[in-house]
Amino acid sequence: MNAEIAALKQYCNSLVQYSRRKTIEVKIGDVPMGGINPIRIQSMTTIDTMDTQGSIEQTIRMVDAGCEYVRITAPSIKEAQNLDEIKKGLRLRGYNVPLVADIHFTPNAAELAARIVEKVRINPGNYADKKRFETIDYTEASYQAELDRIRKKFVPLIKICKEYGTAMRIGTNHGSLSDRIMSRYGDNPAGMVESALEFLRICEDEQFYNIVISMKSSNPQVMVQAYRLLVQKLEEEGLKPYPLHLGVTEAGDGEDGRVKSAVGIGTLLEDGLGDTIRVSLTEEPEAEVPVARELAKRYDDRVGHEPIAAIQHYPITPFDYNRRKTREVVNFGGSHPIPRVIADFSTKEKITPASCFALGYHYAVALDKWNITDTACDYIFLGDKTIEFEIPGTLGLIFNHQTWQTQRHRDRAYPLIKASDYHKGEVELSDRLNFIYTLLKDIDEAFLEKVKNEPTAVLFINTYNKHGLAEQRRLFVELMNGRCDVPVVIGRAYADLTSDQLQLYAATDLGGLLVDGLGDGVFIAAEHCGSDKFINDTAFNILQATRTRISKTEYISCPSCGRTLFDLQETTAKIRVRTSHLKGIKIGIMGCIVNGPGEMADADYGYVGSGPGRITLYKGKEVVRRNVPTAEAVDELVDLIREHGDWIEPAS
Repeated sequence: MNAEIAALKQYCNSLVQYSRRKTIEVKIGDVPMGGINPIRIQSMTTIDTMDTQGSIEQTIRMVDAGCEYVRITAPSIKEAQNLDEIKKGLRLRGYNVPLVADIHFTPNAAELAARIVEKVRINPGNYADKKRFETIDYTEASYQAELDRIRKKFVPLIKICKEYGTAMRIGTNHGSLSDRIMSRYGDNPAGMVESALEFLRICEDEQFYNIVISMKSSNPQVMVQAYRLLVQKLEEEGLKPYPLHLGVTEAGDGEDGRVKSAVGIGTLLEDGLGDTIRVSLTEEPEAEVPVARELAKRYDDRVGHEPIAAIQHYPITPFDYNRRKTREVVNFGGSHPIPRVIADFSTKEKITPASCFALGYHYAVALDKWNITDTACDYIFLGDKTIEFEIPGTLGLIFNHQTWQTQRHRDRAYPLIKASDYHKGEVELSDRLNFIYTLLKDIDEAFLEKVKNEPTAVLFINTYNKHGLAEQRRLFVELMNGRCDVPVVIGRAYADLTSDQLQLYAATDLGGLLVDGLGDGVFIAAEHCGSDKFINDTAFNILQATRTRISKTEYISCPSCGRTLFDLQETTAKIRVRTSHLKGIKIGIMGCIVNGPGEMADADYGYVGSGPGRITLYKGKEVVRRNVPTAEAVDELVDLIREHGDWIEPAS
């Protein structure tokens, strides 16, 4: 085994054969994590921690929904003390679920909570540091002095955890990296990993190992890279293989939150990483649990899938984003880096102009023209179906090859050709664009040589392997190692799924490739999985979540907790109504300053709770308006966006 493959094995057991990463077991009450235990499901209460009865009732609803750990915020000593009352109330009701205290800024609250609950979560970005967005120059000596200061603050908590048998999560958040870490390592996955490792090394010096680690970000791409790098660094430094808590922070609500979570969490689960899941939705916490369970259960029977050939040379850098370079074919690849969306109408009984409404094309009869939305697909796959009406000028049609021969007179009509037929050279080709339907088994040296010299070819790939992402990734490896720059459409087929399942599965399968810079288009064939509009929207949501094609406003909204100073669900809905037409703008909606300017990471505008009935507004990470009354805050946010030239009036 060469050095490259040895290095890769540090971030996952195998790129082609599914297996869970082997970790140490961590004791968390009566529900251990890691080792040979199943992937655990958890969530966090949104009730004020001082509302004892409300916290008990919400925790019970979460456990009844399938939650195995429940996290509760403890921002000060009084909340940490009240965790004991909540725990007693739950035990009296017959609920022994392990409780996790969530700590920011307050070591004294952590030290008290560690004597009460089964696990304490600390954020290394703010446990011993303040964040002022300052750049600081450190010498080796001055940086070591900072580490010594952190050790003095942190060791008392470690000793309490050892004494009481309390587990700990060292939970790095991309948006709350300390000024110290950002000054030395940068605002990137490397900084996130080092932030956790500093605290982890102190734990190991104290021979405390009952630890879980997380690397959360609101950007799934950053989140995936950080977890991979963490595993690699643990191996490099000879640290223990600690269990991983997976989550995309501030994922938002509805379909956006589910798709964004699945892209990040699912991509890591595909490589066997992850021992517990928290899906962070701006919804009731019990609504998070079924989503997390659906993501996890997909791997119950993944072992034993059809074999995939081993990778001898891996050309993809798993720790940072590099888009695969491809040549230009019509509007695929080259100078068109935006992935194209292909919709599936091949099984439709009847296709009319009205059928295209679901795909983002609205025909105005009175004006005899098409109105094209930001989520209008680029191509429709018709198979052996035909249509008799004039299509919009931006839309292409794809037919099975034999049917294309009867439709080749149409403008923007292209064939789909089986790789075996193409390889034989016995089929007529379009002089502009040919889609070659390709499986991994079709790829050999002769095929690569032929397609490399075909300037009109775009591969349309599929898989029937249960471990499909790995098989399609293997196909990309063959292309890259063969120096074949042909563009690729990633295709996946699904049948008889619920809408949630389709979103989560497709976001994992396609998103896991897109976050590594692979793919020039996406195609979701989904029978009995939802409406045409739902499937088309899912494709665009996946591209949005992977930051590869922006088609709408992005909301970075936290899931709420006991620190939240306003109704996040209601407020997010109000802000959506006013701003959802602002394509490409990112708006952070945070319940308190803990999830404030840092947690918003790369948001363009921020709406942050700063006190009862009061909001602080941000432009980027800068405060621009303080103490805005809640009743006026959405209007003020719109005015702020307008002042900075990012506002456009919504279409009538």
